[in-house]
Amino acid sequence: MAIGVKALHLSFVPHALAIAGAVMVLVWCIHFRGGLAWESSNKNLIFNLHPVLMLIGFIILGGEAIMSYKSLPLKKEVKKVIHLVLHATALILGIIGIYTAFKNHNESSIPNLYSVHSWLGIGIITLYGIQWIYGFLIFFYPGGSTGLRSESLPWHVLLGLFVYILAVGNATLGFLEKLTFLENSGLDKYGAEAYLVNFTAIVTVLYGAFVIFTVLSQGPQEDDYSYSAI
Repeated sequence: MAIGVKALHLSFVPHALAIAGAVMVLVWCIHFRGGLAWESSNKNLIFNLHPVLMLIGFIILGGEAIMSYKSLPLKKEVKKVIHLVLHATALILGIIGIYTAFKNHNESSIPNLYSVHSWLGIGIITLYGIQWIYGFLIFFYPGGSTGLRSESLPWHVLLGLFVYILAVGNATLGFLEKLTFLENSGLDKYGAEAYLVNFTAIVTVLYGAFVIFTVLSQGPQEDDYSYSAI
């Protein structure tokens, strides 16, 4: 299944959305929420690392990893390495991002894992890690047999997109959860910060959608081995 647009050309849209989303989440956490810190007496600064790392490190880099295998006019082995490294970086930053939420909660005497956002987050990062390990072992090193790779590819692609869609949805849920807490604490529901958070969530959803559209678009002429498997 493919839509009649070249993946390389379509990918410019999510790239632009990625820049917009990254800028917006940084403006929110630094300008409106006071900044970022690994250690601070103001525990909110520790939590601010969470949305930054999860959006830029996990959602955006994860999306770039997915698109790289379909849109880049490079040799298969080069794209495989780019795909693998970007996903590994997204996974590592995602784990750190989740850790910062636990760190903030523990140092602020806030219970952990009390919301559907946190439950889904643990499940998603676990599935993402399993997906990466399986892909590394089967498609990179030591590598499975030709038959195993051929049979595994459609499922690897399908599960990868499923996990990514879950991640984008859960990120949106996270924005909603945090904004609800802030509004219950007195934040103006129609103020600049509330609008910024809502628009950041919308940009995140649009970015995820265009990542999927890029996967479903036409790859380079010589590319017959990647996401066309679905």
